[in-house]
Amino acid sequence: MSHITLSARLARVAPALVLLLTLAGAADAQRRPPTPPPAPAAPAAPAQEIRQIQHIVVLGTQRIEPSTVISYISLREGDIYSDQTSDTALKTLYQTGLFADVKVRFDGSTLTISVVENPIINQIDFEGNSKVTTKDLEKEVQLKPRMVFTRSKVQADVQRIIELYRRNGKFAASVDPQIIQRPQNRVDLIFSITEGPTTGVSRINFIGNKVFDDDTLKGQIATSESDWYKFLATNDNYDPDRLTFDREQLRRFYNTRGYADFRVVSAVAELTQDRRSFYITFTVDEGQRYTFDKVQIESKIRELTPAALRPLVKIQSG
Repeated sequence: MSHITLSARLARVAPALVLLLTLAGAADAQRRPPTPPPAPAAPAAPAQEIRQIQHIVVLGTQRIEPSTVISYISLREGDIYSDQTSDTALKTLYQTGLFADVKVRFDGSTLTISVVENPIINQIDFEGNSKVTTKDLEKEVQLKPRMVFTRSKVQADVQRIIELYRRNGKFAASVDPQIIQRPQNRVDLIFSITEGPTTGVSRINFIGNKVFDDDTLKGQIATSESDWYKFLATNDNYDPDRLTFDREQLRRFYNTRGYADFRVVSAVAELTQDRRSFYITFTVDEGQRYTFDKVQIESKIRELTPAALRPLVKIQSG
């Protein structure tokens, strides 16, 4: 019987194994999807364009020199232009108060600044004022002739005039500013005033008072309610300073009657819808009343005996 060695057997089987593995690999390759081609590389970001200012042009000026406009901004020829520097220049020029409109444009290498100047005030007049003199009004407003006109400054002066009338008891006063255009970018400013009636006090109320009634307390304060037959009275006009005085008057009234802890919690003035009168409400805390249990008089002066001093002392026990 012949013997076949292990190496001889492997030599016979090896070609079949190689063929089998080759066929299996080919079948597996047919089942797998084809490998996609590699993605193309992302294009390189273009270099950011450097916008250098070669020229600065100012348009629209009338009284103001172009060099003055340029002096207000930080941009100069040779600087790099950006949206941020443009916004900063725009805000800076508006903040000067000299211009009603500003535009900044960069084209090629030229920075163009277009402006519309605010007008100059030619004169200021007041119309409709009879209770407040023109001289007092001129002292109150901040705008003067030859100053630059801006709407924000006009509105601020309108509010100052209204406050002046309120201090004079006229809370219904209104002011309408009127602008008259003049040549050479100048304007006349007219404050048209409707003074309205003097604002009175239609009702005074007290809250928290138990010891003294409303009529008694009304008799202690300076402010009084308006009556039709008191058209010449002045104390029935609303005055914030008088209201402060009334608080002190109430405190003194209660203190002299033993109410040392008395206080005015609040004093509220409410303006009616027609702005012709006020409702005033005092909220008070009367507190406890203190009395003297016993009054004794002592004297170290021999000639002034307690009996002689007793008639001079107004304080009584209880």
